[in-house]
Amino acid sequence: MNGRGRRTSQTVGDFLKKEEIIPELVLSSPAVRARQTADIVLGAAKLDTDLRFDERIYEAGPQRLLEVIRQIEKSKKTVLLVGHNPGLEEFLELLTGAVETMSTGTLSKVVLKAADWAGVKNRDGSLEWIVKPKQMKKV
Repeated sequence: MNGRGRRTSQTVGDFLKKEEIIPELVLSSPAVRARQTADIVLGAAKLDTDLRFDERIYEAGPQRLLEVIRQIEKSKKTVLLVGHNPGLEEFLELLTGAVETMSTGTLSKVVLKAADWAGVKNRDGSLEWIVKPKQMKKV
């Protein structure tokens, strides 16, 4: 990961801390940069959160990502997904219908209608907000 990537990850972690966003689970691609991103974000946010790496997230399309989140246990209510594009942009569209550009470090909050993760389906969510790292610095 280059210096810009480290700074962006730090910014994301700082934003999570400032906004008191506390995921109960972080699901990440096992790719080196994704692992580094997750570690830096959690460290900056001062979070001791359950962190799991899932091979299926690497180069995943939206249907594969849907499969991954459907297997999250019911006890987890807030989850942070760390992955790659174009899969994450396509997944956001699958869940919400929103077409958004998600550059590196972009966070989005999706609220799902399903009672549990296993019940999540296409267009089952609404995009509550999306924020890019440059915007996070202003918050």
